[in-house]
Amino acid sequence: MSRAPDHPNHDLLVTDAAQRIVDVLAGERRHLVVSTSGSTGAAKRVAISGAALRASAVATYERIGGPGQWLLCLPVDHIAGLQVLARSHLAGSPPVVMDRAGSFSADEFSQAARQLTAERKYVSLVPTQLHRLLADGAGGAALRTFDTILLGGAAAAPTLLQRARAAGLPIVVTYGMTETSGGCVYDGVPLDGVRIQIGPDGRVLLAGTVLADGYLNADGTLEPLTADAPDGTAGWFHTQDRGQTVGGRLILEGRADDVIICGGENVPLQPVTEAAAALLQARGEHREVQALGVPDDHWGQRVVVAVTGSSQALLQDEFSQAVSEAIRAACGRAATPLAVVQLPRFPTLGSGKYDRLTLGEQVAEILNRTQVS
Repeated sequence: MSRAPDHPNHDLLVTDAAQRIVDVLAGERRHLVVSTSGSTGAAKRVAISGAALRASAVATYERIGGPGQWLLCLPVDHIAGLQVLARSHLAGSPPVVMDRAGSFSADEFSQAARQLTAERKYVSLVPTQLHRLLADGAGGAALRTFDTILLGGAAAAPTLLQRARAAGLPIVVTYGMTETSGGCVYDGVPLDGVRIQIGPDGRVLLAGTVLADGYLNADGTLEPLTADAPDGTAGWFHTQDRGQTVGGRLILEGRADDVIICGGENVPLQPVTEAAAALLQARGEHREVQALGVPDDHWGQRVVVAVTGSSQALLQDEFSQAVSEAIRAACGRAATPLAVVQLPRFPTLGSGKYDRLTLGEQVAEILNRTQVS
C-alpha cells in the first residue's frame, strides 16, 4: 500500500485492519468485528463473516465495472474504510492510503489521487468530504480522475448531488450500514443478492448475502440482528430508515427516528435540511446545513437550523429570515425554525459522518447563551 503522506500510527492501523480482512476472507478468523458509527447514540459491535464481506465486494465490482485501484480516505475502524481494503485485496491492487492523522484536506486528497496507477480508479467518500472537495478547485479536478465515486455514510443533500453531477463527476449514491457489510443499494438499486421490503410503517427492511451474523455481546455471544418481516418471511434486518420503492428503485425518506413533534405535528427533519440547502444553492452559498430538534416548553420540540460560516453565532438577519421563509413554504408552519445558528465547522465522527449529538450540544449552548425562546 502506498501512503500519502506517511504517518506511523495510521500505517499500523491500516496494516492491522488489512490483515484482519485477509484472515476473515481466508476463513482463518470467524468474524470481522466492526463498530457502528454511533452518530445518534451508543455504538454496537457487529460481527461480519468472510462470506458476507466477500459477497458485498464482489457485487460492488459487478455493479461499477470490475476491479480497480482504490484511494482510501475513510477510517479503517468503520465499515466503509474496511470495505475499501477488502475490495483492494480481492482485486490484488493495493490502495493508496491518505493519512488520517489530521482533518480531511483537499490538497492531500489531490496528492494521493495522483499516486493511483491502475486503469480503473475508485474512491469512497462521505458527503462532508465531497462538499469540501467541490469547494476547492484542485479537489474538484482530482475528483474528475476517478471512474466511480461511491458516496454514502449519510444522506446527501440533493443540491450537493446536483453540483457534483453538473461537474461531470461519476457519483454513485450508496445506501447501507455496518449490518449490511457497507453499501448494499447503489443509486436506488439493490446489489445482486440483496432484497428490499418496505414495512407497513414505511420502514426499510433488508435481507440477503451481505447481512452480518449478529451483534457481538461482551460475553462473546451473538445477538441476532434479523427478524421476521410483516409477510412472515425470516431473515430481515429492520433498519431505522423510512422509504418506498418506485419502479424497482428504493427512495429514502429519512430516518424513522429523525422526526420531531411540534405542537402535536410530526416534522421530519431531512426535508427541512433539504429545503434550507436548496435556498443556499439558489443564493450561491455553498455552506453545510443540518436541521435539528430542540426541546421547547410550549411546543414540545422546535426546529433549529445549523449552517457553517465564519464564526459561531445566532443569526438574526435577512439570511436567517430567508431560511425560515423557505422552510415554512416547503415543509409547513410546524417546521418553521426557532433559530438559525452558525458554526465554523460541523463536528464529525471518525467515520466522517456528522456527530449529531455533539452538534446538538453546540447548538443548545448558543441558544442558551443568547436565551432564544
